[in-house]
Parts: sequence; structure tokens; C-alpha cells
Amino acid sequence: MDNLIADPADFAAGQITFRQLADAMPQMIWSTLPDGAHDYYNAQWYAFTGAPPGSTDGDGWNGMFHPDDQPRAWEAWSRSLATGEPYEIEYRLRHHSGEYRWTLGRALPVRGEDGSIVRWVGTCTDIDEHKRTAEQNEILSRELSHRIKNIFAVVSGLIALSARQFPGIKPFATQLQGRIASLGRAHDYVRPHSDRSAPHPGPQTLMVLLKQILSPYPALDEGRLVISGDDLPVDDRGATPIALVIHELATNSAKYGALSVPEGQIELTTSVDGDVRITWQERGGPPIASAPTEFGFGSRLSEISIEQQLGGKLLRSWDPEGLTVQIDVAKNRLSRG
Repeated sequence: MDNLIADPADFAAGQITFRQLADAMPQMIWSTLPDGAHDYYNAQWYAFTGAPPGSTDGDGWNGMFHPDDQPRAWEAWSRSLATGEPYEIEYRLRHHSGEYRWTLGRALPVRGEDGSIVRWVGTCTDIDEHKRTAEQNEILSRELSHRIKNIFAVVSGLIALSARQFPGIKPFATQLQGRIASLGRAHDYVRPHSDRSAPHPGPQTLMVLLKQILSPYPALDEGRLVISGDDLPVDDRGATPIALVIHELATNSAKYGALSVPEGQIELTTSVDGDVRITWQERGGPPIASAPTEFGFGSRLSEISIEQQLGGKLLRSWDPEGLTVQIDVAKNRLSRG
């Protein structure tokens, strides 16, 4: 390593070696042989870790990481050695103070003229402060979201109390409570979660959201309300408007449509082809003579949710055999990702 010139064009005659250049860098820099055996660390590595020079050569580097991170780091490194893919991982590296600090490790292969790997050169960057700030922000986000969930419960309770005091508003109060409950289920699904509170592994998706919103309806378990089609990620950006619309469709169906009779059926399908299409199709309910001449608040709320909040389109078709609703929304309006 000492005889490797950093840049022959700028440092003629080997006046500055790779070791001298690497020691002058503010990052921890290391190098390995093609088989992954570490044979070089710069001065910053030893200053950060406090390890005696040469003690982390070979495979000794893995012992510098937090015990919980060692298997994961070794697995990632072994995969890069086997495939030649870039190495990148976050792990906790032991500081000379004895504490473990979060570090970003990266490495790229250096290839010879024949394409074979002749060396790996990598860096370690201290990201502990950034990592801990992100963790604090995540905790605050979860706490805020939990408080919002409680607000839904408080508002629903206030509505119920008001309905008992003023019986004349009970029908309206019941509708409003249903909408708030639907929003609460949507919020609870897409809110920031910890590993323990997450409803399932992986990202929140549209298909699961739809099942969450329709979970109170027995027709879902009975197989009369079928949800199928393409799936895609969804977050709080799209969850609330979609939840309101699906809730209104299900509520109206339970009163007047396919869900109001035992033989009624609903197919809720999704398709993704550039944009997202959600189709609600009712069959087997009371026959429809004609489209209604007036629309209630729930219908207007559905249009506002799709057209104004999501910039999409909502089309209704009042067929004699049942209502069909088609919702078209740009994919990027349902999730920030």
C-alpha cells in the first residue's frame, strides 16, 4: 500500500502515497484484498476506534461492531464479496470512549484490466448524531399520531353525548360517527408505527387499507364483498380521502344497495396501469329504476375527496342491476413514495 501513488498525474515520482493521502482525509478509510481480508486502515480509523494498529486486520474488523450488528454486517460483506456488488450498511462501531456510535460503511471494488477485482476500498462515516435525531423525530411522530388517534375517540364521544341530549340529531350523529370511525381506522393503519405496533411487515398498501375500512361489514367475511386486484403503497396522503369514499359507498349500499339484502354482492377491484383505478360494482341488490335527481352530503363529500383532494375523477353508473363507481387517481397522489 505504501508504494501506491494517489494520482500519478498530480503527484509525480511517488511524492505522495495512497497512505499519506488517506491519512489526510477526515473519514475512516480502509482497504482489503480481493478475498475481503482487511490489510489497511487510515489514521482516522485508529483515532476513532482506539484499536492498536494491526489489531483489526484480516477478519478482526467485525469484532469492532456492536454484537447485535455483527451477523448482519458479516452477511452484507459476504454477499458483496460473492457478487461484486457495492457494500453499504449502517452499524454501530465501537468508539475509543467505549460507547458504540452509528456509522455508515461503504465499499466499492477496484477492478483490473481483465475485470477481476484486485482490491476493495471502503469508508466509514460517523452518522450517530443524525441517526439519533431521526430516532427522536420518529418517536415524536408516533406520539403525535397516537394523540391524533385519541382525538378521534374524543370527538366521537362528544357526538354521542350530544345525540343523547338532543335526540332529534341522532340520525345525523350516527352518520358522522361512522365517518369519523372510518377516518380513525385509516389513520391508525397509515400512521407511523414502531416494529411492535405495525399492523404487518412491510409498507402500508391500498388493498389492506380497503379491508380495514370495510372490516365492520359482515359481507366481507361472508364472501359477498370481494376485494381483489393490483396493490400499491399508500400513506396518509391518500388514505383519508379513499377511506371517506369507500365508507360512504358501503354505508349507502347497506341502506339502499347490494348490502341491504342477503343475496347482494359487491366486487371492489383495483388496477394499476400508470394511474390507479378503483371500481366498486354492486349486483343482486334492489333494482335501480333511474339515477337519483338529488345527491346528499355523502355523495358531495366523496366527490370533494377524490376530485379536490386527490385530483382524480369519480364516475357513477346507475345500472338497473346495481351501482358501479369508477375512481381514477394518479399513483403518486396516494403515496409520497
